[in-house]
Amino acid sequence: MRHARGYRRLNRTHEHRKALWANMAGSLFEHEQIKTTLPKAKELRRVAEKLITLGKRGDLHARRQAAAQLKQDAHVAKLFEVLGPRYKERNGGCIRVLKAGFRYGDMAPMAIVELVDRDPDAKGAADRARVAAQDPDED
Repeated sequence: MRHARGYRRLNRTHEHRKALWANMAGSLFEHEQIKTTLPKAKELRRVAEKLITLGKRGDLHARRQAAAQLKQDAHVAKLFEVLGPRYKERNGGCIRVLKAGFRYGDMAPMAIVELVDRDPDAKGAADRARVAAQDPDED
């Protein structure tokens, strides 16, 4: 029986898991859709839902708690300025996990993690802006 087993360890140390969730949650907030393995996706949903709840609160203490978990200030800013107001009226369930077949190399089950009312233009927007800033004259 697996009573009182709170989360998946994913063959990682505590520090590695903490960094993994910080990076994956930041990528999810930046791109609003990412692809990963199914066990990671199911655990990421728990972490990201709690961060979105902090974004919905919106006060200084919540911002500091989110900044302690996320790596980059840009992700914290988007969480509180864009995602928090977007999901203010929703009582949880802001993240969708869709099964996406199996990975070719090792047949690991894959999943797509996305925000429910996501902005389709957000995926890759930072990369497009960076390329446009580097090569303004090339077309």
